[in-house]
Amino acid sequence: MSVSIALVLGGGGARAAYQIGVLKALVQCYPRNHNVPFDIICGTSAGAINATSLATHASCFHLAIKKLDWVWRHFETDKVYRASIPQVLRHLGRMAIKGLQGDKVSTDASSLLDNQPLRELLNNLIDFKRIDRNISNNALKAISIDASCYNNSRSYSFYQGNEHIDDWQRARRIGIRSLLNTEHLLASSAIPMVFPSIKLNQAYYGDGSVHQLSPLSSPIHLGANKIFVINLDSPHKHFPIEFEYHPKTATIAGHLLDTIFSDTLNSDLERLQRVNNTVSKISLQEREALNLRHIETLVIKPSQDLSRIAARYYEDMPFAIKTLLKFIGVNRQSDSSIVSYLLFEKSYTTTLMDLGYQDAMDRIDEIKQFFDISTTT
Repeated sequence: MSVSIALVLGGGGARAAYQIGVLKALVQCYPRNHNVPFDIICGTSAGAINATSLATHASCFHLAIKKLDWVWRHFETDKVYRASIPQVLRHLGRMAIKGLQGDKVSTDASSLLDNQPLRELLNNLIDFKRIDRNISNNALKAISIDASCYNNSRSYSFYQGNEHIDDWQRARRIGIRSLLNTEHLLASSAIPMVFPSIKLNQAYYGDGSVHQLSPLSSPIHLGANKIFVINLDSPHKHFPIEFEYHPKTATIAGHLLDTIFSDTLNSDLERLQRVNNTVSKISLQEREALNLRHIETLVIKPSQDLSRIAARYYEDMPFAIKTLLKFIGVNRQSDSSIVSYLLFEKSYTTTLMDLGYQDAMDRIDEIKQFFDISTTT
């Protein structure tokens, strides 16, 4: 059986800069004209943006990482959402007026922040036409972007891929062939209540992590038998926290974001390991009859607490956003991970890339073995 390697990039807002650091370590193992070493690329939320950029440059791995590295090293918050005092006040004013109007009068999505700058950034940076070209040239087998449908509470995997790939449908998750564009990325990265939902195919979609019961479903349905996962779940508070008073809204919101972006992926990895153990105990004929196969995984995740790293750069966040977050109790000392998701400043994103690079280099021998690099270079 031929080997199909998938890359899975989870969500996490600004934390997604860490993924580029890991890929920078991997790209050094390949010659300059090498394709991306992934047959399948799957992304969710901010990871979907990184995934799509990789897919558009699938024919040259070095160029793909060079472009992503430049973007993340020069990031500013106002490239993702409007962050000046007048802009924030104007947006909140519109949202307040909208709240007083009836549903039939006001049809625009509500949100805490205005992410129109992200739409402009994606339109300028990503040439979606290159995806089909790379698939036709066999530089890539498929790319999948996950989003959550608010109309029916299902997870949708919008994919572009080889013509022999079929749509799929399982419990509360659907894979559907699509021509990807900016709106798919905005939908996948629309953190609930923070960014507005996006209308696609007469339905409204938000962050792909919300209804994502099985993050590894897409790469498996697309044909992967090896999955390289860059997980943004970082070590955080290994001991119970004793609250003298009821936990603040900021703390609860941080827990919700951590749950949305990390818990389902961790659970799915555990479930996959159990399936692999079961598959190893049955014969090859039984595997084929049951349509089961062993899926090898390698997971890279941060070695340091990303929330604590974000706290070091808290003052780099725009004043208007810091003021807005203070209303829900978020400051430098807060026990909340919210800042680590919203701090799109180069001081923070560069630090995360450097951490990702170091974490990957610490496991480079394991990574080389997973990709069988000794025979491919």
